[in-house]
Amino acid sequence: MGIAEQAKGAIKEKVGDLTDQEDLQAEGEAQKEKGEAETAETVAKAKAQKAEKEADALDQQASDL
Repeated sequence: MGIAEQAKGAIKEKVGDLTDQEDLQAEGEAQKEKGEAETAETVAKAKAQKAEKEADALDQQASDL
């Protein structure tokens, strides 16, 4: 969802630039930043899940000893 928000925001920002609509430009910039934050959140969650799986695998190996 973050990438789509970034794309929509970039489009709004460019349209705002081309039409001299500062409010549309600002809305696009904000939407783009929201998308960047959503993308960063998704990446962080994926990294956390990977670390959790690795920790679980290590726990299983330790209990097998």
